[in-house]
Amino acid sequence: MLEVSIMNIRELSREIAQIVKQVKPSIVTISTEIPHPSLFFGYEPVKGYGSGFVIAPGYIVTNAHVVARAAEVRVVFSDGFISEAEVLAIDPSRDLALLRTIEHGVPIKLGDSDRVEVGEIVLAIGSPLGLLENSVTMGVVSAVGRTLSTQQVFLEDLIQTDAAINPGNSGGPLINLEGEAIGVTTAIIPFAQGIGFAIPINTVKRFIKMIERYGRPVHAWIGVYVMPVNPTLSALYNIPVSEGLLVVRVIPGSPAERSGLLEGDIIVSANDKPTKKTSDLRSVIEDSIDKSHVELEVVRGSKRFKLKTGIIIQ
Repeated sequence: MLEVSIMNIRELSREIAQIVKQVKPSIVTISTEIPHPSLFFGYEPVKGYGSGFVIAPGYIVTNAHVVARAAEVRVVFSDGFISEAEVLAIDPSRDLALLRTIEHGVPIKLGDSDRVEVGEIVLAIGSPLGLLENSVTMGVVSAVGRTLSTQQVFLEDLIQTDAAINPGNSGGPLINLEGEAIGVTTAIIPFAQGIGFAIPINTVKRFIKMIERYGRPVHAWIGVYVMPVNPTLSALYNIPVSEGLLVVRVIPGSPAERSGLLEGDIIVSANDKPTKKTSDLRSVIEDSIDKSHVELEVVRGSKRFKLKTGIIIQ
Protein backbone atom coordinates (compact mmCIF):
# COMPACT_ATOMS: atom_id res chain seq x y z
CA MET A 1 0.00 0.00 0.00
CA LEU A 2 1.23 3.51 -0.86
CA GLU A 3 1.81 5.61 2.24
CA VAL A 4 2.24 9.34 1.70
CA SER A 5 3.08 11.61 4.61
CA ILE A 6 2.86 15.38 4.76
CA MET A 7 6.68 15.45 4.89
CA ASN A 8 6.88 13.39 1.67
CA ILE A 9 4.45 15.74 -0.05
CA ARG A 10 6.52 18.75 1.00
CA GLU A 11 9.69 17.09 -0.23
CA LEU A 12 8.04 16.28 -3.58
CA SER A 13 6.78 19.87 -3.83
CA ARG A 14 10.28 21.26 -3.24
CA GLU A 15 11.73 18.80 -5.74
CA ILE A 16 9.24 19.83 -8.44
CA ALA A 17 9.94 23.52 -7.78
CA GLN A 18 13.67 22.82 -8.14
CA ILE A 19 13.12 20.97 -11.43
CA VAL A 20 11.11 23.88 -12.83
CA LYS A 21 13.85 26.31 -11.77
CA GLN A 22 16.45 24.08 -13.40
CA VAL A 23 14.75 23.80 -16.80
CA LYS A 24 13.31 27.32 -17.02
CA PRO A 25 16.39 28.79 -18.84
CA SER A 26 15.78 26.22 -21.60
CA ILE A 27 12.14 27.15 -22.28
CA VAL A 28 11.23 29.81 -24.82
CA THR A 29 8.11 31.56 -26.06
CA ILE A 30 7.79 31.67 -29.85
CA SER A 31 6.07 34.62 -31.48
CA THR A 32 5.12 34.46 -35.15
CA GLU A 33 3.64 36.75 -37.77
CA ILE A 34 1.63 35.01 -40.48
CA PRO A 35 0.47 36.93 -43.58
CA HIS A 36 -3.33 36.87 -43.78
CA PRO A 37 -5.55 38.20 -46.59
CA SER A 38 -7.21 41.49 -45.77
CA LEU A 39 -10.34 42.83 -47.46
CA PHE A 40 -8.90 46.33 -48.02
CA PHE A 41 -5.11 46.12 -47.57
CA GLY A 42 -4.06 42.95 -49.38
CA TYR A 43 -2.31 41.18 -46.51
CA GLU A 44 -1.90 41.97 -42.85
CA PRO A 45 0.15 40.07 -40.26
CA VAL A 46 -1.64 37.85 -37.77
CA LYS A 47 0.28 37.10 -34.59
CA GLY A 48 0.60 33.59 -33.22
CA TYR A 49 2.27 32.14 -30.16
CA GLY A 50 3.73 28.84 -29.10
CA SER A 51 6.48 27.35 -27.01
CA GLY A 52 9.80 25.64 -27.60
CA PHE A 53 13.01 24.63 -25.89
CA VAL A 54 16.75 24.82 -26.47
CA ILE A 55 18.32 21.48 -27.43
CA ALA A 56 21.80 22.79 -28.33
CA PRO A 57 23.43 26.25 -28.39
CA GLY A 58 21.56 28.25 -31.03
CA TYR A 59 19.00 25.52 -31.82
CA ILE A 60 15.39 25.25 -30.67
CA VAL A 61 12.75 22.54 -31.17
CA THR A 62 9.05 23.32 -31.46
CA ASN A 63 5.98 22.04 -33.30
CA ALA A 64 5.68 22.43 -37.05
CA HIS A 65 2.21 23.94 -36.71
CA VAL A 66 3.59 26.70 -34.44
CA VAL A 67 5.80 28.14 -37.21
CA ALA A 68 4.01 26.91 -40.34
CA ARG A 69 3.48 29.72 -42.90
CA ALA A 70 5.16 32.25 -40.60
CA ALA A 71 6.88 35.17 -42.34
CA GLU A 72 8.66 36.21 -39.14
CA VAL A 73 9.63 34.16 -36.09
CA ARG A 74 10.90 35.60 -32.83
CA VAL A 75 12.08 33.76 -29.75
CA VAL A 76 11.61 35.16 -26.25
CA PHE A 77 13.88 33.54 -23.67
CA SER A 78 12.96 33.15 -20.01
CA ASP A 79 15.14 36.13 -19.01
CA GLY A 80 13.31 38.40 -21.48
CA PHE A 81 15.98 38.35 -24.20
CA ILE A 82 14.40 38.45 -27.69
CA SER A 83 15.98 37.15 -30.88
CA GLU A 84 14.95 36.59 -34.48
CA ALA A 85 14.86 32.93 -35.51
CA GLU A 86 15.20 31.05 -38.80
CA VAL A 87 13.13 27.95 -39.52
CA LEU A 88 15.91 25.54 -40.40
CA ALA A 89 13.74 22.48 -40.99
CA ILE A 90 10.07 21.65 -40.70
CA ASP A 91 8.32 18.28 -40.80
CA PRO A 92 4.50 18.50 -40.69
CA SER A 93 4.13 14.70 -40.63
CA ARG A 94 5.98 14.57 -37.31
CA ASP A 95 4.71 18.03 -36.24
CA LEU A 96 8.30 19.06 -35.50
CA ALA A 97 10.38 22.07 -36.49
CA LEU A 98 13.98 23.06 -35.84
CA LEU A 99 14.83 26.73 -35.40
CA ARG A 100 18.23 28.42 -35.53
CA THR A 101 18.77 31.54 -33.49
CA ILE A 102 21.40 33.31 -31.43
CA GLU A 103 23.16 31.22 -28.78
CA HIS A 104 21.27 32.01 -25.61
CA GLY A 105 19.57 30.04 -22.89
CA VAL A 106 20.63 26.62 -21.62
CA PRO A 107 20.19 23.36 -23.59
CA ILE A 108 17.77 21.02 -21.88
CA LYS A 109 18.72 17.48 -20.96
CA LEU A 110 17.07 14.96 -23.27
CA GLY A 111 15.68 11.77 -21.74
CA ASP A 112 14.79 8.39 -23.24
CA SER A 113 11.11 8.18 -24.18
CA ASP A 114 11.35 4.40 -24.65
CA ARG A 115 11.65 4.17 -20.86
CA VAL A 116 8.52 6.23 -20.11
CA GLU A 117 5.99 4.29 -18.04
CA VAL A 118 2.27 4.72 -17.53
CA GLY A 119 1.64 6.40 -14.17
CA GLU A 120 4.89 8.38 -14.24
CA ILE A 121 4.56 11.97 -12.97
CA VAL A 122 5.29 14.57 -15.66
CA LEU A 123 5.33 18.36 -16.01
CA ALA A 124 4.19 20.33 -19.06
CA ILE A 125 5.94 23.69 -19.30
CA GLY A 126 5.17 26.41 -21.83
CA SER A 127 3.54 29.76 -22.54
CA PRO A 128 -0.21 29.15 -22.66
CA LEU A 129 -2.63 31.55 -24.33
CA GLY A 130 0.20 33.74 -25.65
CA LEU A 131 1.34 34.85 -22.20
CA LEU A 132 5.04 35.75 -22.24
CA GLU A 133 5.65 33.86 -19.02
CA ASN A 134 6.15 30.15 -18.52
CA SER A 135 3.54 28.20 -16.62
CA VAL A 136 3.68 24.67 -15.28
CA THR A 137 1.05 21.94 -15.11
CA MET A 138 1.48 18.52 -13.56
CA GLY A 139 -0.07 15.18 -14.35
CA VAL A 140 0.77 11.58 -15.10
CA VAL A 141 1.49 9.60 -18.22
CA SER A 142 -1.89 8.00 -18.88
CA ALA A 143 -0.86 5.95 -21.94
CA VAL A 144 1.96 5.44 -24.42
CA GLY A 145 1.98 4.46 -28.08
CA ARG A 146 -1.16 6.45 -28.87
CA THR A 147 -2.20 7.47 -32.38
CA LEU A 148 -3.71 10.88 -33.13
CA SER A 149 -5.51 11.35 -36.44
CA THR A 150 -6.97 14.67 -37.58
CA GLN A 151 -7.76 16.23 -40.95
CA GLN A 152 -4.35 17.91 -40.87
CA VAL A 153 -1.99 15.26 -39.52
CA PHE A 154 -1.57 11.60 -38.55
CA LEU A 155 0.76 11.12 -35.58
CA GLU A 156 1.85 7.76 -34.16
CA ASP A 157 3.47 6.52 -30.96
CA LEU A 158 2.45 9.53 -28.86
CA ILE A 159 2.68 9.92 -25.09
CA GLN A 160 -0.73 10.66 -23.59
CA THR A 161 -0.95 12.73 -20.41
CA ASP A 162 -3.59 14.38 -18.27
CA ALA A 163 -1.31 17.36 -17.57
CA ALA A 164 -3.22 20.41 -18.81
CA ILE A 165 -1.98 21.55 -22.23
CA ASN A 166 -3.52 24.83 -23.36
CA PRO A 167 -3.16 26.73 -26.66
CA GLY A 168 0.32 28.24 -26.64
CA ASN A 169 1.81 25.26 -24.77
CA SER A 170 2.36 23.52 -28.10
CA GLY A 171 6.06 22.95 -28.70
CA GLY A 172 7.04 23.07 -25.05
CA PRO A 173 8.68 20.13 -23.30
CA LEU A 174 7.10 17.35 -21.29
CA ILE A 175 9.46 16.89 -18.34
CA ASN A 176 10.01 13.92 -16.03
CA LEU A 177 11.10 14.14 -12.41
CA GLU A 178 14.72 13.79 -13.49
CA GLY A 179 14.46 17.18 -15.18
CA GLU A 180 14.70 15.58 -18.64
CA ALA A 181 12.60 16.37 -21.69
CA ILE A 182 10.79 13.16 -22.64
CA GLY A 183 8.47 14.70 -25.22
CA VAL A 184 7.21 17.75 -27.10
CA THR A 185 3.63 18.69 -26.20
CA THR A 186 1.64 18.91 -29.37
CA ALA A 187 -2.15 18.74 -29.09
CA ILE A 188 -5.27 18.51 -26.99
CA ILE A 189 -8.67 17.09 -27.85
CA PRO A 190 -11.06 19.90 -26.88
CA PHE A 191 -13.87 17.60 -25.72
CA ALA A 192 -11.79 14.82 -24.13
CA GLN A 193 -11.55 16.02 -20.54
CA GLY A 194 -8.09 17.54 -20.77
CA ILE A 195 -6.29 14.69 -22.54
CA GLY A 196 -3.04 15.96 -24.05
CA PHE A 197 -0.34 14.43 -26.20
CA ALA A 198 3.42 14.71 -26.61
CA ILE A 199 5.74 13.59 -29.39
CA PRO A 200 8.34 11.23 -27.85
CA ILE A 201 11.77 12.79 -27.45
CA ASN A 202 13.34 9.82 -29.27
CA THR A 203 11.34 10.86 -32.33
CA VAL A 204 12.91 14.31 -31.97
CA LYS A 205 16.37 12.74 -31.78
CA ARG A 206 15.76 10.85 -35.02
CA PHE A 207 14.37 14.02 -36.63
CA ILE A 208 17.63 15.82 -35.77
CA LYS A 209 19.71 12.85 -36.94
CA MET A 210 18.00 12.89 -40.34
CA ILE A 211 18.67 16.62 -40.74
CA GLU A 212 22.34 16.13 -39.84
CA ARG A 213 22.69 13.25 -42.27
CA TYR A 214 20.59 14.37 -45.24
CA GLY A 215 20.17 18.11 -44.71
CA ARG A 216 16.40 17.79 -44.38
CA PRO A 217 13.80 15.60 -42.66
CA VAL A 218 13.69 12.31 -44.54
CA HIS A 219 10.94 9.71 -44.38
CA ALA A 220 11.62 6.06 -45.02
CA TRP A 221 8.38 4.32 -45.87
CA ILE A 222 7.21 0.79 -46.74
CA GLY A 223 3.48 1.53 -46.98
CA VAL A 224 1.74 0.11 -43.92
CA TYR A 225 -0.23 1.36 -40.96
CA VAL A 226 0.21 -0.78 -37.87
CA MET A 227 -0.94 -0.95 -34.27
CA PRO A 228 0.74 -2.66 -31.30
CA VAL A 229 -0.56 -6.05 -30.19
CA ASN A 230 -0.99 -6.60 -26.45
CA PRO A 231 -2.29 -9.58 -24.43
CA THR A 232 -5.79 -8.07 -24.18
CA LEU A 233 -6.05 -7.46 -27.93
CA SER A 234 -4.61 -10.91 -28.56
CA ALA A 235 -7.25 -12.56 -26.38
CA LEU A 236 -10.18 -10.55 -27.78
CA TYR A 237 -9.38 -11.20 -31.44
CA ASN A 238 -7.70 -14.60 -31.10
CA ILE A 239 -4.37 -13.27 -32.34
CA PRO A 240 -1.70 -16.02 -32.22
CA VAL A 241 0.97 -13.82 -30.56
CA SER A 242 0.83 -11.43 -27.62
CA GLU A 243 3.44 -8.96 -28.91
CA GLY A 244 4.08 -7.47 -32.32
CA LEU A 245 2.54 -5.02 -34.77
CA LEU A 246 -0.81 -5.76 -36.38
CA VAL A 247 -1.01 -4.56 -39.99
CA VAL A 248 -4.27 -2.63 -40.21
CA ARG A 249 -3.75 -1.15 -43.66
CA VAL A 250 -1.49 -1.80 -46.64
CA ILE A 251 -1.19 1.07 -49.12
CA PRO A 252 -2.01 -0.04 -52.69
CA GLY A 253 1.07 0.00 -54.93
CA SER A 254 3.46 0.31 -51.96
CA PRO A 255 6.58 -1.82 -51.41
CA ALA A 256 4.71 -3.64 -48.63
CA GLU A 257 1.92 -4.68 -51.01
CA ARG A 258 4.41 -5.75 -53.69
CA SER A 259 6.26 -7.90 -51.15
CA GLY A 260 3.03 -9.74 -50.28
CA LEU A 261 2.29 -8.23 -46.86
CA LEU A 262 -1.44 -8.40 -46.04
CA GLU A 263 -3.80 -6.66 -43.68
CA GLY A 264 -4.12 -8.82 -40.57
CA ASP A 265 -0.49 -9.94 -40.69
CA ILE A 266 1.56 -9.42 -37.54
CA ILE A 267 5.11 -8.09 -37.83
CA VAL A 268 7.06 -9.57 -34.92
CA SER A 269 10.55 -8.42 -35.91
CA ALA A 270 12.39 -6.28 -38.45
CA ASN A 271 15.99 -7.10 -39.33
CA ASP A 272 15.87 -9.56 -36.40
CA LYS A 273 14.92 -6.82 -33.92
CA PRO A 274 11.62 -7.27 -32.00
CA THR A 275 8.84 -4.87 -33.04
CA LYS A 276 6.64 -4.18 -30.03
CA LYS A 277 5.93 -0.51 -30.79
CA THR A 278 5.42 1.41 -34.02
CA SER A 279 8.63 3.30 -33.27
CA ASP A 280 10.55 -0.01 -33.28
CA LEU A 281 9.56 -0.65 -36.90
CA ARG A 282 10.10 2.96 -37.94
CA SER A 283 13.60 3.04 -36.41
CA VAL A 284 14.69 -0.11 -38.23
CA ILE A 285 13.29 1.17 -41.55
CA GLU A 286 15.10 4.50 -41.17
CA ASP A 287 18.32 2.72 -40.25
CA SER A 288 17.96 0.60 -43.41
CA ILE A 289 17.77 3.48 -45.88
CA ASP A 290 21.21 2.74 -47.33
CA LYS A 291 20.28 -0.93 -47.92
CA SER A 292 16.97 0.15 -49.52
CA HIS A 293 15.13 -2.82 -48.03
CA VAL A 294 14.13 -4.34 -44.69
CA GLU A 295 13.54 -7.97 -43.71
CA LEU A 296 10.35 -8.59 -41.76
CA GLU A 297 9.36 -11.63 -39.71
CA VAL A 298 5.63 -12.09 -40.13
CA VAL A 299 2.98 -14.23 -38.43
CA ARG A 300 -0.05 -15.06 -40.57
CA GLY A 301 -2.48 -17.43 -38.88
CA SER A 302 -0.45 -20.48 -37.86
CA LYS A 303 2.42 -19.65 -40.22
CA ARG A 304 5.59 -17.71 -39.41
CA PHE A 305 7.85 -16.58 -42.24
CA LYS A 306 10.22 -13.83 -43.40
CA LEU A 307 9.91 -11.50 -46.36
CA LYS A 308 11.85 -8.55 -47.74
CA THR A 309 10.19 -5.30 -48.61
CA GLY A 310 11.65 -2.28 -50.35
CA ILE A 311 11.85 1.20 -48.86
CA ILE A 312 10.65 4.44 -50.42
CA ILE A 313 12.37 7.64 -49.32
CA GLN A 314 10.36 10.85 -49.28
